[in-house]
Amino acid sequence: MSLPEKAPGRLEESSVDTVLACLGQAAFTWDIASDALSWSANINEVLPGVPLDAMELGAEFAKLIEPQPHIRREAVMHGSAQDMGQGVHYQIEYGLRARMSAPVVWVEETGRWFAGADGKPAYVRGILRINNERHAHEEQLRKLSQRDPLTGDLNRTHLVAALAEAVEEAARFRSSFAFMLIGIDHLARLNEAFGFDVADEVICEVSQRIRARLRGGDVLGRFSGNKFGLILKNCTADDMQVAAERFLAGIRDEIVPTASGPVSLTASIGAVNAPRYARTADEAMSRTQEALETAKARRRGSFHAWHPNVERDAQRRVNIRVTDEIVAALNEHRIVMAFEPVVEAVSRQPAFYECLVRMRHGEGEFSLAPDIVPVAEKLGLIRLVDHRVLELVVEELAQSPQVQLSLNISPDTTMDPNWWASIESLFRTYPGVAERMIVEITETVAIQDLDDVRGFVNRLKDFGSRIAIDDFGAGYTSFRNLRKLGVDIVKIDGAFVQNVARSADDRAFVQTMIDLAHRLGLKTVAEWVQDEEAAKLLQGWGCDYIQGRLTGLATTQRPWDLAAVPHPVAGAR
Repeated sequence: MSLPEKAPGRLEESSVDTVLACLGQAAFTWDIASDALSWSANINEVLPGVPLDAMELGAEFAKLIEPQPHIRREAVMHGSAQDMGQGVHYQIEYGLRARMSAPVVWVEETGRWFAGADGKPAYVRGILRINNERHAHEEQLRKLSQRDPLTGDLNRTHLVAALAEAVEEAARFRSSFAFMLIGIDHLARLNEAFGFDVADEVICEVSQRIRARLRGGDVLGRFSGNKFGLILKNCTADDMQVAAERFLAGIRDEIVPTASGPVSLTASIGAVNAPRYARTADEAMSRTQEALETAKARRRGSFHAWHPNVERDAQRRVNIRVTDEIVAALNEHRIVMAFEPVVEAVSRQPAFYECLVRMRHGEGEFSLAPDIVPVAEKLGLIRLVDHRVLELVVEELAQSPQVQLSLNISPDTTMDPNWWASIESLFRTYPGVAERMIVEITETVAIQDLDDVRGFVNRLKDFGSRIAIDDFGAGYTSFRNLRKLGVDIVKIDGAFVQNVARSADDRAFVQTMIDLAHRLGLKTVAEWVQDEEAAKLLQGWGCDYIQGRLTGLATTQRPWDLAAVPHPVAGAR
């Protein structure tokens, strides 16, 4: 029995088309075998301006699609799903451009393909819906994700991506470009003086001044807190110098108005010419940062371009080799101690032994502390070395209850929580060891942050250890600060001691330090004592202990072990 011509609830085909048009949608059927497309009558309203002949075949329609012309066929033909009688759902999004001068219209296509007798897709039924608003929103979000929220410039991630593209483009077209880092000088001071809001104002103003001086095609991004990265296309080495001066003048020559008042600024610039001196984005960034640090070290507010440096590269190869050697020595337990006696000035009997780090290479072959410590400090390995030295010193103290030992620690270790955890654990494991250990810190450490160092000293003294200031006189620590720190021993820098018998200036300086230290109740050690004449002078001035070539060089044997045969390690400490 046929349905009546106007059954309740049934829409006529024209009504369906009207509803679809109101929703910005059009229906279609796609016959896979013939590639024929059939559209609902409202297709011209949904896609105005698209030629009808371009929508009759799937292949012709694909020519209008961006950015992947074959996205429809791939969604239908290359899926792994099987039609179980209800069709297989798919949903895709693409852009349509009716002609080259027309804007892209973004559409969402939702449909089902149905299989033929062979199980393969035979035809498709679906809906095409205009989706410009959502795509525009997503595009806006994408652009926002690429931008620094404060300045609106490219963020670091996308700046690095643009830099990588510039490297590839320069290599492909045999062109050159410059990568620059512009660092605002003393921004931390502005933060302290005026607050972070003013610093943000400064950053935004500097961004605007740089942007106003860019050429078309140049790229600006925020590299880090106070640094901007610039990619200057088609820029030679000479052009780089001119551009840098333009940016520096733009930042320097005008006062920056802020909510807290006017601020005067300078910036420093480091740059590299690519691909001549940088063939990857990583090389460009590292070398430009190096150039920026060089510019700041020479003079704030200046420009420096990176160039190859034979001595610098040779030193880096040495650093890499020594780093590998230190790590290997730590892993293979080839970091050992040498013991240098510190004797009483009057009796010449050992009071304690200073533990000096050595790296063993072979039988009787060692690297000395001056070859190990500076590189380890520079490359961030000194904490590992200090941890190993601590373990070795505590082990020696535990095995030799009659001995007192001192060890040197680096500036970084004084604030290292892992070192503190280790020393607390070791002192609990070996009772009585702390009272026989002296920790030596250099004068330069003591003056960096008096409060932090005082806390470090107090914690060690709570364990029962004593504290010595090493190389005293080389820095600027006053005796008043020594009293605040609460140290126990002052070790007078050997540079003033080694010529004390021949230099009136050195005699006056050393004698004064000994006298002042005693007035504060501190013990004194004179380092680098070379001869008996110097030793007699020091003894007469009341110096408590002496140390140096006269009283014995450092040895990897245990000097307190009477059965041991001394085996001095020649060279400086």
